[in-house]
Amino acid sequence: MRVLLVGSGGREHALATALAADPSVTSLVCAPGNPGMAALGEVVPVDVTDVDAVADLAVRVGADFVVIGPEQPLVAGVADAVRATGVPCFGPSRAAARLEGSKAFAKEIMQAANVPTARSRVCVDAAETAAALDEFGAPYVVKDDGLAAGKGVVVTSDRQAALDHAAACDRVVVEEYLSGPEVSLFVVTDGAAALPLLPAQDFKRVGEGDTGPNTGGMGAYAPLPWAPAGLVDDVMTDVVHPTLAALRERGTPFAGLLYVGLAITPDGPKVIEFNCRFGDPETQVVLALLETPLAGLLHAAATGTLAAHPPLRWRSGSAVTVVVAAENYPGTPRKGDVITGADGVPGVIHAGTARRDDGALVSAGGRVLCCTATGPDLAAARAGAYALVDGVRLDGAQHRRDIALAAVRGEIAVPAA
Repeated sequence: MRVLLVGSGGREHALATALAADPSVTSLVCAPGNPGMAALGEVVPVDVTDVDAVADLAVRVGADFVVIGPEQPLVAGVADAVRATGVPCFGPSRAAARLEGSKAFAKEIMQAANVPTARSRVCVDAAETAAALDEFGAPYVVKDDGLAAGKGVVVTSDRQAALDHAAACDRVVVEEYLSGPEVSLFVVTDGAAALPLLPAQDFKRVGEGDTGPNTGGMGAYAPLPWAPAGLVDDVMTDVVHPTLAALRERGTPFAGLLYVGLAITPDGPKVIEFNCRFGDPETQVVLALLETPLAGLLHAAATGTLAAHPPLRWRSGSAVTVVVAAENYPGTPRKGDVITGADGVPGVIHAGTARRDDGALVSAGGRVLCCTATGPDLAAARAGAYALVDGVRLDGAQHRRDIALAAVRGEIAVPAA
């Protein structure tokens, strides 16, 4: 099977690694790819949001199967265009991808499906926002209704900061704050059948101790030693299957990767957000532990045969990833700095890198690398990830030193009702 993987970030490098390891994959094309992915297959340029360009590329390279990584092309309708050429594609339709493309739409679906989530208000002006902030109180949660690369959410006790964020957006969703540890659950689905992957936890704030502004994610780990028994089964029953049913009833079945972001509150799991693709950097740790061949799993979802897929197999142990970010991230990151200690190193996943004309590897984005390691337990995996971090050299680089530390220490507790 010749696979075309669309995307160029850390999530896509992790996907490419898993796809290339699948015995059913005879060749891999990555578009536009990155220097890390270039070691796994052919890399070709493409604008991932150009619907016709991606569909034409799938035909031109003779792809038997297309996997779309990022949310932007999914929301733009690239999966629909690829399927229209007759090539199977993993990724939801444009209509179903609104689940991530619009926070307001996601809330509408959750309400229809009776999914447990935070109370919320959709606001289009300052007066509505102020009223919603007063209704729910601090900490204030304000979400840009549209795509914002994981940085469109502000959680703050500063009312003015919440108002300022809302003013910078066309439309926002203001929510009540959900307390409790957060969980990311990926679910592979063909629209009816659904298979959950291992739950993971990521770290959104740029600073240690969960301080500073939100980012696209500074690290992650899996599995979760503190997770309540039956968590995944409960989420599948109370969240995933009702959501998929609600989308089917609207004539927009969701086939692809449903990302469920949860808070484990005193009242049980509640949905913070849905995404329409693998999360980044959680993908790096979840796929590091997945033993089942990835291409066959995703192809079953894309072709409506997931119900016949065998149960998933997992490696024992744990995985941790630590993001190495550029100076000034999540603001305007510094780019073009030379990176050493990352080329060809197992576990060092490229996210925002480029190859200079002289062959040097340089930074080309905010999140530059994801240092990922597995181990027999969480402490060992964490030590391995930080050993990889310490082997990388990048001027001005920043990373958190506390990824998975609280879990290793047994300090994460599910709040009692």
